[in-house]
Amino acid sequence: MTVNFPQGKPAAATAGSSRISPFASHRNELGAFAATLPFFAYTACFLLIPTLIVVVGAFKAADGGLTLANFARLAERNTLVSLGTSVAVSLVSALIGAIVGALAAYALVIGSRPNSIMRRIITAISSTLAQFGGVMLAFAFIATLGINGVGTMLIKQLMGLTVDPNWLSSLPGLIMIYCYFQIPLMVIIFLPAVDSIRPQWREAAENLGGSAWQYWTRVAGPILEPRFISALLLLFANAFSAYATAAALFSQRSILIPLMIQGAIRNEMDANQQGFSQVLAFAMIVVMALVMLASHAVEKRSGRWL
Repeated sequence: MTVNFPQGKPAAATAGSSRISPFASHRNELGAFAATLPFFAYTACFLLIPTLIVVVGAFKAADGGLTLANFARLAERNTLVSLGTSVAVSLVSALIGAIVGALAAYALVIGSRPNSIMRRIITAISSTLAQFGGVMLAFAFIATLGINGVGTMLIKQLMGLTVDPNWLSSLPGLIMIYCYFQIPLMVIIFLPAVDSIRPQWREAAENLGGSAWQYWTRVAGPILEPRFISALLLLFANAFSAYATAAALFSQRSILIPLMIQGAIRNEMDANQQGFSQVLAFAMIVVMALVMLASHAVEKRSGRWL
């Protein structure tokens, strides 16, 4: 027996079931907003509000009014020297970390499979060392290469050489210590970029008669270049904002901008030092903003290859 349904009911039922009510649509939007609310609250509390306090404080006088006098000390010789030293240390440590880390990431890719035990171990070690810094890192180097460090004693006993006790408190020593966490960080952030290079591309270049130099300059190089520059900028920002390690090694000298900020905040004799510390922090924010803009431009360029 055949049952005939009225025409139009199945179509109406289907259309009604696929239609989303306005209330359900608004509920989904509210749910998405509620899910992202903790992130925006975290960003506002730990990024936007402190930045706003620093910017307002840079233009604030000791009596509470607005002034530009705080910026006059930026042209002083000590400030310019500290700023130049911060940029130099950050740039050199970033270059060393980027080059050595990129080579290490490439060696790891060609020497191990993506899910191998060695890849996991090296990745885990790099993740740990990239976060190892501050006073503990300074203490580790002092205990190793300090005046009575273990490494210093071994070098003296085995080779008869005496390590300069003030070497760790010099700029080359600080750069070496910064490279301790810069290189592992580069391995972590550059490893996905090296993994994206297909082995078939090199085989195709070789089949077409291309040399290794042509492959790296015309195929792999243009793809890795934007990501390498972006990683280099990240390493520069990481070193430029580092504070605790340098503070532990240079306790009496303000040779870096973060150390100058520390000295200005702790100065209780001059009330204008508080405004000067805000100006120095504002200058660091400007430098970091320029680095972020450059990194965004490079990432936008590298997106063409994805």
